Amino acid sequence: MAKSLTKKERTSPTVNDTALFDRVITILDEARTHISRTVNSAMVIAYWLIGHEIVVEEQKGEERAEYGKRIIADLSKKLTGQYGKGFSTSNVWLFRQFYQTYANRSPEIIYPVGRESGQRQKLYPTGGELPEKRHPAGSELTQGFHPDLSWSHYRALMREEGEEARLFYEKEAVRSGWNKRQLERQINSFLFERLLKSRDKDGVLQLANEGLTVQRPIDAIKDPYALEFLGLPESHRLVESDLETALTSHMQDFLLELGAGFAFVARQKRLTLDGDHFYADLVFYHIRLKCYVVIDLKVDKLTHGDLGQMQIYVHYFDREVRGPEDNPTLGLILCTDKNDSVVEYVLDKEQQTIFASRYKLELPSKEDLQKLLQEWRAETEGDQS
Repeated sequence: MAKSLTKKERTSPTVNDTALFDRVITILDEARTHISRTVNSAMVIAYWLIGHEIVVEEQKGEERAEYGKRIIADLSKKLTGQYGKGFSTSNVWLFRQFYQTYANRSPEIIYPVGRESGQRQKLYPTGGELPEKRHPAGSELTQGFHPDLSWSHYRALMREEGEEARLFYEKEAVRSGWNKRQLERQINSFLFERLLKSRDKDGVLQLANEGLTVQRPIDAIKDPYALEFLGLPESHRLVESDLETALTSHMQDFLLELGAGFAFVARQKRLTLDGDHFYADLVFYHIRLKCYVVIDLKVDKLTHGDLGQMQIYVHYFDREVRGPEDNPTLGLILCTDKNDSVVEYVLDKEQQTIFASRYKLELPSKEDLQKLLQEWRAETEGDQS
């Protein structure tokens, strides 16, 4: 005869109850994420389509500028009356700009109502045929809009005037999972321009088409690094310990600035050589390059002594820390200024594992970055002549 359960046994949670609860939570969380992504994607496409309809309608007017203003003002008023907030005149203008910025896309959407279930069609609005797609030379544009990017992402992307840079930020936002704030920060810090220094024309197109693909150590290096998130003033009184403390206190932001693939390992890592102690400021491991990265912080202009010290750190890690599956250790010196000729004279360019980059405690201006790029290109052309 089967033993009957006591009241306590009937009401007490069991291991199976807990496992079931966990599985149900997983299902609901995934469903909510899917719903959110689906809604975001549908609204992005809807705004693109609204922009297309506005442009098509504008083309019917003889005085396009004035006619366009009237169209948008009237449409905004009617949409606000129908749907409430979100359709101000400025927002409707953004829909128009959105279509014009991404006119070469061919978004797709599933129509669940009034059509066969699950039928996927390209959206050809009733206002007219979509224009012929013209892709810039060397560019492979995506056909639609990625479901992981919201309307807020695309609003931020539209502020970037250069198409190559805009494509780069779009792909990196998807690859790195940037939220709106992180994307805006990368655009405002001119990440694309800061990555150009080590790239030729083909490399620029690769950045636009593929995003940042780290295959060589130089691919993971920027110049300069933007450390505006530390909130430290540009001051000669700044000491290295203050900079190090600030970076470790803002590690999430620093990892975002370093780029995908960096994992924090240690601070003030002690290296002992015949009783003498040296301390590496920050140590990371780069997952994609499969190597340790030692970072040394300097609050002054780079000297040849700084380069020699970093060579000691790199050689130590290669001999004492590096595992059999690891690639050679990389060294990165962050300084306020440097003489590129000194760096090239001291370091071996053929087997470059040590890098020196400037850092800025305020966001760099585009003019400053262009000047740095022009100087670098002049030096490069001089070496090749």
